[in-house]
Amino acid sequence: MSSNTFASPPVPSPRYQTEGVTPDLLPVMVDQLKARMTYPMAWSSDVEDLVQWRRKGQEKLWSLTWQVPTSVPFDPVVVDEVDRGTYIARKVAFNLTQDSRVLGLLLIPKGSGPFPSAVFYHDHGARFDIGKEKLIRTWNDPYRLAASQVWAERYFSGRFPGDVLAERGYMVLAVDALGWGDRGPMSYEDQQALAANMANLGSSMAGLMAYEDVRAAEFLAAQPETDAERVAAIGFSMGAFRAWQAAALSDAVKASIAINWMAPAKQLMVPGNNQLRGGSAWQMLHPGLLRFLDYPDVASLAAPKPMLLLAGDQDPLFPPEAVYQAWDKMAKVWKAWGYPDRLSVKMWSGSHVFIDQQQDYAYDWLTRMWSAAP
Repeated sequence: MSSNTFASPPVPSPRYQTEGVTPDLLPVMVDQLKARMTYPMAWSSDVEDLVQWRRKGQEKLWSLTWQVPTSVPFDPVVVDEVDRGTYIARKVAFNLTQDSRVLGLLLIPKGSGPFPSAVFYHDHGARFDIGKEKLIRTWNDPYRLAASQVWAERYFSGRFPGDVLAERGYMVLAVDALGWGDRGPMSYEDQQALAANMANLGSSMAGLMAYEDVRAAEFLAAQPETDAERVAAIGFSMGAFRAWQAAALSDAVKASIAINWMAPAKQLMVPGNNQLRGGSAWQMLHPGLLRFLDYPDVASLAAPKPMLLLAGDQDPLFPPEAVYQAWDKMAKVWKAWGYPDRLSVKMWSGSHVFIDQQQDYAYDWLTRMWSAAP
């Protein structure tokens, strides 16, 4: 009997990954990672206890900020002030946190208070020499005044949004975030190093911003001229993110207005979007957050407080279809609370700006909300 000889099977060629990063600096496994972003702590129709759902969401967000909030006296001191006719503009030094004493711009209406109030959170804009001055007209500082006037012309129809609201009889506060204005200097390229250094010190750039924004709202609410039941958080662009985040985290914030920052995370992490540049993301990046809650989920932790969201149909940073998707998700939460009318949204014809018509619309809305409040 003959024997048969069988050839050994060919050894398969080893296969391995030859690309790890796309031209847009996304990991090649972006689709797999997105598929795992299921947001298990988001509101759903299965939620039976809204108060408990909100509390757990707030606790999770605070834990991811890597901050240790403590109570420290604000100890404010007036550094300078000017009379602007219907209101007084002050430069006030105060303890923003246990680690930082800062200079804030505070506008106080004349007359007998207490007054409704608003803490304004400035944008990013890749411009760091001005922060609070973007929103409130400064004085005795020619360079920053000139720079902020250019900013006002570019984004705010030549207005300073904080001063416009003060003329309506509101208290207004603005302070610099870390890296801006008096708390710089920082450049766009410096952000990554600062964020890494903060992490290596056991802290977080985004977390510190969240903590400081809450403290700023609490400082404003504590002023003797402020009606603590009528304190709003207002912001444009990155400031909008800060405004709805502060409303979600702080009992001191009773209402919020957010202009040009709202969309689901997955719709922002796409080729060509500004979010992929990474620089400005550090102020809004809580490590691990998107494993639990999407951006509209975090903003919804503010429900049922009044909230106004504005967007532009030509905004290259936040595509309208993504904005509408986020708004629809948020509307379900306010409806679940039984206050659907307290969430207001409006898509404007325009780009990434907060022009005079939008300011008037937003401030009229806020006045109506205060009038309707019990």
